[in-house]
This record gives sequence, C-alpha cells and structure tokens, in this order.
Amino acid sequence: MTHAPLLRQITDYANRADPYPLYEELRKTPVLQEEDGGPYVISSYWDIESLLHDPRISSDASNLAAAGDDELSGTEQTGLPPSFIRLDPPEHDRLRRIANSSFGPPHRPHRVDALRGDLARIVTDLIDGFGDAREIDLVDEFAYPFPVTVICRLLGVPREDEPRFRAWVDPLVASLDPDTRQGASAEFKESAQKARMELGMYLAGLVEQRTKEPQSDMLSDLVNSRGPDGAMTMMEVLSTAVLLLIAGHETTVNLITNGMLTLLRHPRILERLRDDPGLSVKVVEELLRYEPPVQLVPQRTCIADIEVRGVTIPKGSRIWLVLAAGNRDPERFHEPDRFDPDREDIQHLGFGSGIHSCFGAPLARLETQLALSELARRLDNPRLVEDPPPYRPNAVLRGPRHLRIAFDGLR
Repeated sequence: MTHAPLLRQITDYANRADPYPLYEELRKTPVLQEEDGGPYVISSYWDIESLLHDPRISSDASNLAAAGDDELSGTEQTGLPPSFIRLDPPEHDRLRRIANSSFGPPHRPHRVDALRGDLARIVTDLIDGFGDAREIDLVDEFAYPFPVTVICRLLGVPREDEPRFRAWVDPLVASLDPDTRQGASAEFKESAQKARMELGMYLAGLVEQRTKEPQSDMLSDLVNSRGPDGAMTMMEVLSTAVLLLIAGHETTVNLITNGMLTLLRHPRILERLRDDPGLSVKVVEELLRYEPPVQLVPQRTCIADIEVRGVTIPKGSRIWLVLAAGNRDPERFHEPDRFDPDREDIQHLGFGSGIHSCFGAPLARLETQLALSELARRLDNPRLVEDPPPYRPNAVLRGPRHLRIAFDGLR
C-alpha cells in the first residue's frame, strides 16, 4: 500500500487491473470518510445490502447535486430528463412499473426468453465473423457489438438502421466515462453532442412512428402503455430508451469480457463449460460476485441521519456503496477470493438490490450465458495474449478495454 488516501488509490487507473487488495483494506474500516465533505464509503456485504433497501438513501439526481458532485457521481450528460434510476419513489416506481410491463412478468413474461433464438444467432454470426483469424480482440469484435445488436432488436430499431445506431452509441457511451469527460478534446465533446442529438432525433422519429403504427417491440409498448400508472410522456419514453441502451450496453460488455478473462485464467472451468453449456448459469452468477461489471454505486445521498456500525452519517452526505468489496466479504462468503461456480450460496450484489436492482438483469444473464458457453465451445485452444489486459479508465464500470485472445481455429 502507498501513503495516498485509500479512495484515491481505488480510483487510480494504476490499480484498475486488480483493485481487490484495496477493497480488502477498505473493509477494515466498514464506514470510511477520509476527508471532511468527502463521501462515506461502505464496504461490507450486510451494510451495503441494508442500505440498498433503506428509504433514507436517495438516488435522486437533484439531491446528489445538492450534496456536491465528486469525480464519480456526476449525472449522465444525455440532454434528457433523469431516467428512473436517478429518481426516488413515487416517480421512480411509476416509470419503472410502466417500463417493466413491457419487459417482463406479468405482462410480457416471455419477452426475454423469446429472444433466446435471436441471441444465439447473433452470437453465431459474430463468432463466424472471426473467419480465419487466429487472434481477435474480444471487446471490439464480439463483446461490444453483441449488446448493441440485442438492444436494437428489443427496442425495434430496423436492422438496416443498426449500423447508424452503433455509430451514435460509440461516442455517447464513451462520453459517460468520467475520466474521458475530464480529458476530452473539444472535437470529442462536439462528436458526443452531435451523437446525442442525432440519436435523440432518430428515437423521437421511431416513437412517433410507433404511436401511429404499433409493432411487437418494446418501444411500441412504452409509447402505447395505458395501464393504471398512465402513459409515459415523449421525453420519458426517450429517457427510458437511452437508459436501456446505456445500462444494458456497458454492463453486458464488461460482464462478457470479465467472464472470458476469468475463464481463461481458470482453464479447468473453461473445459467444463465447453463440455457442459448448462454450467453457464452457475458460471455467470459466480462471475457477478467475483468480477462484477459495476464495482461501486456512488450516486446516493442521505436524506436523513443514518447510523451504520455506530457511525452517524449526517443528512445530506454522499455515500459510495462498494459492491465489489461486499461481494468478497469473508463475513458473507467462504473463501471469497476463489472463483467457484459450484458455490452453493451466491447471493451476490452484482445487480444491486432493492428498488433499484438491475432492470435488465434477466437479459444480461441470458446474453452472457449464451456468449460464454458458445465461445468456450467454438474457440480451439484459446489463450490470453496479454495478462493483465488494458482496462477502461472508469472505476465504476470496470472491465478490459481490449482483450486479445489467440486460438488455433474455430470448431
């Protein structure tokens, strides 16, 4: 350990490849505030889980702004009103119920599962696209394009428009990284702003089209919802669509990439998965504990005094919930630093918990199960070209920026 403050070390890119020793150090002080006015950092499993369910913890972007944004907790620059993950009840509950009615049970119980065949075909096409190559970048050639294609199909973006859609997504997603924002050139900022505007106009056109001619896609459901919570406004539909795009994109890219990296570091488990694709269910759940794509949740504010382990966290304070530290808490998990898909108890924090638990968890699980099982089956003798690989700058959404894999051919 250096003498730098622990939070500074955690956000330091130099420690991105392996932050877990820092999390171990962090758990020695389960409620940590290193400087006056700084965030209170919570790192034990039970405390995090409790606070994720505590109504005295606000996710509202206006409360966060009043508390004073820090380097990790800034709001998304989308030009739209806050999505429901940045709102508190009752408005959060209203918008989430409307969105969920078009995404899953009880109204659309088979929507995600019905995508299974489509997802499998996308995975096959992407792997076939490796062609005669003997080395690939898994991020650029597989993990990145996969979820964009999926969200296009889910929302109802016509297939011929998918290339345009992806061109807008790239700068938009990049602009959400706080580190990228801080060092961005004027040209990059202009590109991101243009992408936001063009994507917004495109989605607005789709929304208008679906209002007149509904189809069997999620955007049509959002536009035409007439349940007890009423209908979303045009801006709320657009904000929810962008949320699905962003949240469903970055987390899935990181989950697939972290997953393949972990499997290549554990060749016996990779071999088991190759022989038994059904093992992918357990593999993905353990990955969500062992290498979660969302490392911490910094966008929370106390709206009342809260006592945690004898420490009073004052009203108006910012809180960071370090999910990845909780996921490796030895008070909660036996041998937490061991990757073990046969672990009988994997009640992880990988998708959060409480009212803000990950909306797209069923889809992310299915995408990653299909991706990892098919990569394991089809890549002949895969191996890492570089370990550790280069990581993305973001300390919140942690994953390799590139993952070069060599292999002997495709099965």
